[in-house]
Amino acid sequence: MVNNASVILSIVERFSPDFAQRSVTRARVSPDPCLPARLPTTGFLQREAEQNAPKAVLRQLRRSPTPPSPTTEYHDATEDTQPHAGRRGSVSSESDQTSPTRSLFTISRSQPSGGWKEPQPFEVFRAVERKDIMFLMEVRDRAFPLLLRKTGDATPLLHAMRIGQSHRDVAIILLGAFSRWINHLEDSEIGLPRTRVILKALRTNLKLGIDYGLYKSQSDLVASFMQTLVMSEGEKWIRAQVSSVSLALRSGNAGKPVSTAEAAVRKFATKELSKADAIAALEDYVANATTDLLLLGAWAIALESIEGEPIPVYYFARDDRVFKSFMDRVNTHQATIRRTLSRRLKWQFRVLQNVLEGKNTTYRRKVEIVTEELDDGDGV
Repeated sequence: MVNNASVILSIVERFSPDFAQRSVTRARVSPDPCLPARLPTTGFLQREAEQNAPKAVLRQLRRSPTPPSPTTEYHDATEDTQPHAGRRGSVSSESDQTSPTRSLFTISRSQPSGGWKEPQPFEVFRAVERKDIMFLMEVRDRAFPLLLRKTGDATPLLHAMRIGQSHRDVAIILLGAFSRWINHLEDSEIGLPRTRVILKALRTNLKLGIDYGLYKSQSDLVASFMQTLVMSEGEKWIRAQVSSVSLALRSGNAGKPVSTAEAAVRKFATKELSKADAIAALEDYVANATTDLLLLGAWAIALESIEGEPIPVYYFARDDRVFKSFMDRVNTHQATIRRTLSRRLKWQFRVLQNVLEGKNTTYRRKVEIVTEELDDGDGV
């Protein structure tokens, strides 16, 4: 049985004559408008993602053990018999490019008789005065040393700079030809005596361009000068710095390996370049050289435990050649690396591989990320 007394009483009360008098009007709420915080812009979210994603990956690398390889047994069986089978084709493809040095000394045999006659030095100087760019480019391709040869007290570059502002564009074109020759130089020819002679002449000409301030118009002039300097007489310096960086890597984060490498490169650059603004234009080169010293130092430690090939020092600070060579060797000796290297060194390998891979991030940003992990992080 249901008791509906309360419902009946409420209905009776509602129809009673004094109900309206007893009703209380609810107080009106005063207006108090508010604006919610707007969502961040897409650009802000993108910047946050670019900054935090690499850090998250590195934190995960530090916490996780070395991932197992499904092909470990295969590498164990084939590593000794086929040491180069796992290498990428990136480095070998570089050697397929036409060598400027080779063309310098074989052009007379490859051209039909009467098709090309090497010009006299005065003809090159005349082409500079007349701004005959096509002729100068032909000399670049067929007889490159003529662009460096000193006649009297001047080279073609110095002659163009002495003429003045009207021939500044010719000087910049000549400097571009010098940088092109350096970037296309074959690895197998770097140690040849004739190449050493050309590198020495290149270094002199590039330094002239820096002293005349042409690096403000030719962005890669300073980097080309440093590359030439290292390739011609910097091998001893590189080996000494690789040893120092290796010691820093052994000490982990306490050794500050990234700061050690960067300080060494900046000291070398400051010694060779007297102009402060020229050094400021060298930031990309400093970052590239810093990462290369870290890679060379890490691989030097690995070679104490595995039988592998050293990375050629003449790859130093020439774009990503050291990184490609490093990755080729890591892939080739993957199984041995997993078995023999220390936990810290394997972690440092993984950090370097993950941060330095790819070209979407500048070298300066890569150095910042590696510094946060190898210098300032918790370490392993």
